[in-house]
Amino acid sequence: MKESIKRYILKEIDDLLEKNDKLLMAIDGMSASGKSSFSKLLSEEYDCNVFHMDDFFLPSKFKTQQRLEEVGGNVDYMRFKEDVMERLKGDKTFNYQIFDCKMQTLTEYRTVVPKKLNIIEGVYSMHPELIDYYDLKVFFEIDDDTQKERILDRNGNEMYKKFRDIWIPLENKYFKELNIIKKSDNIID
Repeated sequence: MKESIKRYILKEIDDLLEKNDKLLMAIDGMSASGKSSFSKLLSEEYDCNVFHMDDFFLPSKFKTQQRLEEVGGNVDYMRFKEDVMERLKGDKTFNYQIFDCKMQTLTEYRTVVPKKLNIIEGVYSMHPELIDYYDLKVFFEIDDDTQKERILDRNGNEMYKKFRDIWIPLENKYFKELNIIKKSDNIID
């Protein structure tokens, strides 16, 4: 990421933090585009909470054909909305359970201490059930060749096939049909 873009986003966050008691920020975008890396960078700059949409993928038992045909339906957006977004409105410490994709089950609990800045990163973070909560929405894009290279490097060939054949087409459908890029405040390429 260019230093000028990073500084621009940090300034935007600082300006919003001055004006708001709490700031909810979405970092959505294409697989392997840098969403997690950027949220990690932000967590090193700010005292904030970071939530990962990967912790809220839909368990197998709820993956009906009807649900998977729904745009953005492979994430448990209602559980995220109830367990995280609604609770972020308050000032009380709360817990939520994470979903382990490999085990296909809910596993450990995470404890959340309220903070002024809350970052939600991952594909589907701007799902229609969630988008109105955000004060700042950032979208990350990546070209196909770099995306393939990063996924292969990070996940290996077998997982790349799943990304290519299943997950990326679902993500692209979500981005296109719900106009996610147009609903973003900033687009980072």
